[in-house]
Amino acid sequence: MPAKKQLTFEPQSAWDGAAQAERQKWYRFAQEYAWFLDAARTERLATAELKALVGKAGFVPLEKLKKWKPGAGVFAENRGKSLYLALLGKENIENGFNLIASHLDAPRLDLKQRPLYQDPTDGLNMALFRTHYYGGIKKYQWVNLPLGLFGRVVRRDGTMLGLAIGLEKDDPCFAITDLLPHLAKKEQGERKEAEVIRGEELLIICGGIPVADPEAKHRVKLAALEHLQREYGLEEEDLVSAELEAVPLTPVRFVGFDRSFLGGYGQDDKICSYTSTRAILGLGVQKRTALVACVDKEEIGSEGNTGIQSACLVNFIGDLMELSKPGCRERDLRRCLASAQAISADVNAAVEPNFKQVHELSNAAKAGFGLVLTKFTGHGGKREANDASAEFMGTVREILNRAGVPWQAAELGRVDEGGGGTVAKFLARYGMDIVDCGPGLLSMHSPFELVSVADLHATYRGYAAFLAHESK
Repeated sequence: MPAKKQLTFEPQSAWDGAAQAERQKWYRFAQEYAWFLDAARTERLATAELKALVGKAGFVPLEKLKKWKPGAGVFAENRGKSLYLALLGKENIENGFNLIASHLDAPRLDLKQRPLYQDPTDGLNMALFRTHYYGGIKKYQWVNLPLGLFGRVVRRDGTMLGLAIGLEKDDPCFAITDLLPHLAKKEQGERKEAEVIRGEELLIICGGIPVADPEAKHRVKLAALEHLQREYGLEEEDLVSAELEAVPLTPVRFVGFDRSFLGGYGQDDKICSYTSTRAILGLGVQKRTALVACVDKEEIGSEGNTGIQSACLVNFIGDLMELSKPGCRERDLRRCLASAQAISADVNAAVEPNFKQVHELSNAAKAGFGLVLTKFTGHGGKREANDASAEFMGTVREILNRAGVPWQAAELGRVDEGGGGTVAKFLARYGMDIVDCGPGLLSMHSPFELVSVADLHATYRGYAAFLAHESK
């Protein structure tokens, strides 16, 4: 009769049985990831960091490659916000490819088109930025934090300016203030959680010294505009053609006496973009072409010309097909896409110790227990979910087991508790097999998310195994 452990399935902590040398490898990788995360606080910065990383590894722009060469690495960039990578295989790409798709955007505060103002009626002498939050956030978590300001501005004359304020030691920062407890009992204490801080109350302080002219209107706002003109050559109208994001400046830190967790902003989903990029860079010549897509706009539904719903990924694959088989037809591209096998690389919610009740624990992600396989996301009866097939779940499970990667199976919360979505459903439309797979995070969508160091490395190993596998 089979032993009991062969009949049952109970994920184990990835730390159990891990030798000291193995753990040291995890921490080296975590430190390298921490350096990336500190530098890559927006989708533009993340794209630039990953582009530099793959360039050092010998990847070249796709247009520079004139013929198919197995083992060659190529990339394409989309508007500075998305990056597509391919490691060319020995087999014709028409037979399919292995793809890992993740996203680089994260919840944040965007400045409005006309953000700068001073209330002339209150006499407070403060210049403020109005914001509109991006993605799903708990608004109260974004007050009382040092914020940096990053992005791009197009001036009146068409010249472009990149702004990055807050990363350097001597840079100023920005902040949203909050009401002290002594005065908050009625004004905030009776509000519901979602309104403790309201959207229009996410006002960023950006100045407090007025211009010397006592007759001038909006003297502190004018001083802020003079600073923008003096330091950056900007005028107020230029802010209409700007993408400026306020994001936390809290540095990435190891958490716990044992440094078992890594905490930082934007890990959903830069953690999957980084690990999948590192995974493809570590591969040798493969039979099957490997692709990695790091895209934008997932947090607001994957819309726009930099999201996964745009034609950019399909165009990249079409260009690869043309390189492999000049004169290929649209039918060939459709068959290629339908023959692909893919991972939607996104995080899951690890069980929070204070709020275990929102999970059904036997189907919940546990921090430190390895990579999370999520068969479906969606909400309310699997609406808007991909729901991977049993056959493909079996394929991915076999890949991870063969590579010795610790993994667990989970869904996103109890039935009818909530839910969420990823890029999986958009890629499934092409007929490819796809499943959600990534690490579990604590405090997801907060300014300081936590991941287990063991899960971080398991994600890297799992993605490398998937990209290298040969389809049956």
